Amino acid sequence: MKKCFVYIVTNKSMTLYTGMTNSLEQRTFQHKSDTNKGFTSRYNISKLVYFEEFTDVRDAIAREKQVKGWLRRKKIALVNSMNPKWKDLSVR
Repeated sequence: MKKCFVYIVTNKSMTLYTGMTNSLEQRTFQHKSDTNKGFTSRYNISKLVYFEEFTDVRDAIAREKQVKGWLRRKKIALVNSMNPKWKDLSVR
């Protein structure tokens, strides 16, 4: 069964980016290495602070859209619920 992830990455100034991927490890590497030019590259957004795992891609897409529609304070509360110290979850 293929896994999908909804995730939130941030930077030093706490700009938030919400995305979805089927390979969290690969996508995190792309954010950290500026492989994909765009918003996250421009703002140096590379610290993984939140993720959820899904087995159905449709559920992941729906959740990504839901989280993207939230106000910033609600996204911050979501991160705080899982990762109150905002540690980089991609670092092992």
